[in-house]
Amino acid sequence: MSFLNPVRLLKSFKYASTGFFELVKTEQNIRIHLILTAIVVVLMFYFRTTILETSVLIISIVIVLLAEIINSVLERIVDIIKPRLTPEARTMKDIMAAMVLMSSFGAVIIGLLIFVPKIIDKIDMV
Repeated sequence: MSFLNPVRLLKSFKYASTGFFELVKTEQNIRIHLILTAIVVVLMFYFRTTILETSVLIISIVIVLLAEIINSVLERIVDIIKPRLTPEARTMKDIMAAMVLMSSFGAVIIGLLIFVPKIIDKIDMV
C-alpha cells in the first residue's frame, strides 16, 4: 500500500463533491451563503484587501459554510432519530440554527469592519 493512493484520493474527492452538490441542490441557506461568498470575493478584489483582511474574510466564510453544513447534517440525523417533530427535536434544530446565525453575525461584523472604511474612502475620493 502506497502512502498516497491516487484512486482512493479521487474517490474521496468524488464523494465530497457529491455531498456538496447534494447540499446545494437541497438546502436553500447554503445557496444564500454561497451567493454572499461570491459577493464578498468580488469585493475583496475590487477593494484590494490586504493579506490579513483576505485571510480573516476567508476564515469567516469557511466558518459560516462549515456551520451550515454541520447544521444540515445534524438536522437530518434528528429527522432520522425523531421522525415526528417533538419539542425536544424542535429545540435541537433551533439550537443548531442558532450556531449558523451566530457565525453569520460574526462574519457580517467582520465584513463591515473591513469594507465600510474602504467604501467611505471611495466615497470621499469622489
